[in-house]
Amino acid sequence: MKLSESVKPISYIKSHASEVIRDINENQKTLVITHNGKAKAILQDITVYEQAQEGIALLKILVLSGKEMKKGRYANLENSFRNLRKRIDNFKRHQHEIQS
Repeated sequence: MKLSESVKPISYIKSHASEVIRDINENQKTLVITHNGKAKAILQDITVYEQAQEGIALLKILVLSGKEMKKGRYANLENSFRNLRKRIDNFKRHQHEIQS
């Protein structure tokens, strides 16, 4: 994304709102809105926003995982899957008991 092509003053947004929204959605753009010559806000396609939020969440998970690994708080893959299978089996048994 080139910011130089994606900067509009708020007065432009006010007078061309429908056109701007349509362009942002169709082209999955992010637009910087200026007020008195200074960048003040971002107008962004919802899909682009959601993807960015998901990316940030994944990065946070990676950082937290790295911290846990440094502290030695992790299980090997084989044990993790074994525990997961046990939890799934317990869940299935519980669901079967509820239905019976």
